[in-house]
Order: sequence, then structure tokens, then C-alpha cells
Amino acid sequence: MSLILHSTSPFLIPKYRNPSNPIFCSPTSSFKVATILSSFGPLAIALSLTSPLSSLASYPFASQNFPISTTPYSQSQSLNLGLEDGKIRPCPSTNPGCVSSNPKSSSFSFPLAIPEDFLENPVQKLRDAILRTQRNVKFEVDEETPFGRYLQVEVDGGFGRDVMEFLVKKDIVAYRSMATKVTYIYPFTTALGDSKGQEERMNKIKVELGWYSPSFESMDN
Repeated sequence: MSLILHSTSPFLIPKYRNPSNPIFCSPTSSFKVATILSSFGPLAIALSLTSPLSSLASYPFASQNFPISTTPYSQSQSLNLGLEDGKIRPCPSTNPGCVSSNPKSSSFSFPLAIPEDFLENPVQKLRDAILRTQRNVKFEVDEETPFGRYLQVEVDGGFGRDVMEFLVKKDIVAYRSMATKVTYIYPFTTALGDSKGQEERMNKIKVELGWYSPSFESMDN
């Protein structure tokens, strides 16, 4: 009985002439087959050690901690209201429809100055001015704090509701006026809009109050 090795196969597979007794072969043939098969041993071990699949199997994806990605849109959905360290908050960088008297704000506007000879209740005067100049006014918060009198007001805006915040402290009124709805157009990551609408709103309130507020233009004169 002789052994035939087919060269058309990627591996050399033994085939026996005598199908009735395929197990039988000569000692010489057995030695050749063992030599051929043993030559693949180091290659198989090397593949098992260097294969990336073994490392993937050792660390399943379920155990990995992937960071949660944030986008400007998702950040804009988080609306932080109220005082921060006793001060009116600056405008968020993801909301262009905002104006604030906080110096850290990208859309800065000077605070209101209550005249020295003003004898009325400044908080009540402010509430009245808001009611006269804004639509569908709803006072959400009106409370005394260690930092001054804080007001939070919702009014109608250009696209939904806007929120205004005021901090009346002695003869200064700090504020922030901001749209609660931010519009993005995919795939752009910059929100649409600007602070002009909020600036016009605060100018109407300032004119109604008759209080002074400096501006960059007046400082140049």
C-alpha cells in the first residue's frame, strides 16, 4: 500500500490506496505522515498566541466602560437656573439667544442702576415693568436671599417660552434673559440665533423703569 499526497489542497492530506483497510500503512509511511503533521504544530501555537481574537474573547465588550459622548445640542437641553455663588449666571456657550450682566458671559450687558433718589419699592417697580412690556408673564420665583432679592420669570419668546432672572441688590439689578429653546440644523454644531431679541426685551424694561444702564457706546463718549 502506498500513500498519495494531493498537491492541490492547501494542506497535505493522506489518501490510501486500499480503502478496505485505511488504517494500515507501513512504518515508513507513518513516519512521513507524522513528520508532515508535526510541522504544523509550532505554527498553530504561534497563531493562537498572536491572534487578536483570543484577546477579544478574554475581554467581552459588556465589561468595557465607554465614555458617554456629549454634543452641543445635548448640553443645551440642560437649563441651569438660579444663582451661582450668589450671582446671576453667565450665558451658556451653547445658547446664543441669551444676554447676561455676568462679566463672564459671552453676551454681556451692563446691569441696571437704580437712581439714588428713587423712593418706591424697586422690586415691585420691576415686576410692574415686566408685566407691562412682556406677554403671558408668569413669576416662578420671588424670594429674598442672602445676596439680594431674586426673581425668576417666564414670558413668551420668539420660539416658545423665555426665562428672565433678576437679582436686586441695593442700587444694582443684575439679570439674565434667555431663550429656553435652542435650534440646531444637522450636521452643523452651532446653534441658530443671536442675543438681539433678548437685548431688545431688556431695553423695553429699562425704558419702562426709567432707570439708567451704561453701555459701551456711552463709555466711548
